[in-house]
Amino acid sequence: MTQNNTPKIKRHLGSTTRIPFPTRSIILLEQKPSKMLSLRKLSTLKSSRFLSSLASIPGIPSCNYYDTRINQAGREGNFETVGRLLNKRVLDGFFNTNNTFKFITTTNLTILNDLLETIAQLDNNFARKCSYDCLIARLSKMHFIKEATRVAEVMVSEGHAAANNATFHPIINALTKKEEFDEAWRMLDVMKSNGISPDLTAYNYLLTGYCFIGNLTSAARVVEKIDEEELGADTRTYDALVLGACRAGELEAALALLRRMVDDGVSPLYCTHTHIINAFLKYNYYEQAVEFVRCNAGRDLKLDAENFGILATKLITRSRFEEAKELVKEMSERRLTMGPRLKDFYELNVRS
Repeated sequence: MTQNNTPKIKRHLGSTTRIPFPTRSIILLEQKPSKMLSLRKLSTLKSSRFLSSLASIPGIPSCNYYDTRINQAGREGNFETVGRLLNKRVLDGFFNTNNTFKFITTTNLTILNDLLETIAQLDNNFARKCSYDCLIARLSKMHFIKEATRVAEVMVSEGHAAANNATFHPIINALTKKEEFDEAWRMLDVMKSNGISPDLTAYNYLLTGYCFIGNLTSAARVVEKIDEEELGADTRTYDALVLGACRAGELEAALALLRRMVDDGVSPLYCTHTHIINAFLKYNYYEQAVEFVRCNAGRDLKLDAENFGILATKLITRSRFEEAKELVKEMSERRLTMGPRLKDFYELNVRS
């Protein structure tokens, strides 16, 4: 990438030209405006705050209360108590968490059969569904893909709970993070064979995985599948494509995608902007990085603080002190929040 091919920020931010990337155009889901909280929702919100305050009182049930006792019973092999607690927490209105099945480790997978039998005997479908999904998430995080898949297929074959896309998401996510893409595609086939059509989130995991390593050819294949199945596109879809373009050094395409998102009313994630900032810095396009941050400023104070802060911090790390001074000075003028490091830099180098 040469200086003559430097991306023109203002041209992309002010243009409505649509550039298909990396394949034919993506059909976007219509964004529905948010609604005001109803009185019932407001009442529920107040109730949830009340419950949260009660949860801090010793002896009053909470998610942590149940997780602690479930893990203690699990480590002791007392699955009758595990089942009772799983039932009771649902009745008390508490969901399972990432910590619910932490008693499962690499050294005690033999207890999986006992736990599956316990979950199968829970009182209602909701409790069973939540527990199965939570167990799959735990196994996937530990990268026990075979065991996680087995639990998902138990859900389908024995009818204890309604397996759906969310059931398989942790498995696909774990596989793509390890760049085990063939296995991830096979997992989509497992879903289809069990009557579950992969949704946009499942494909987004694959798309993000390919874009992270800069494999745009395979990413295009995923986008084609999304198009074929008319799943639309969301912020995660676009974020992955912007990441892929940046990883491949296609900054013009990344800017065009960001403009496309704004034109179509799809709000970019904060990290979508960060992908572009990082790409500019990778190729030493410091002026363009500053221009990009400024051109996107003024619509969201939190986003502005994030973008200015990230860029200023990275410029300081690269000893680009003059550009960093200008940015922190502008952050102060815009009344944007600074972290401790930037505050110190501002006090020492700008304010004084």
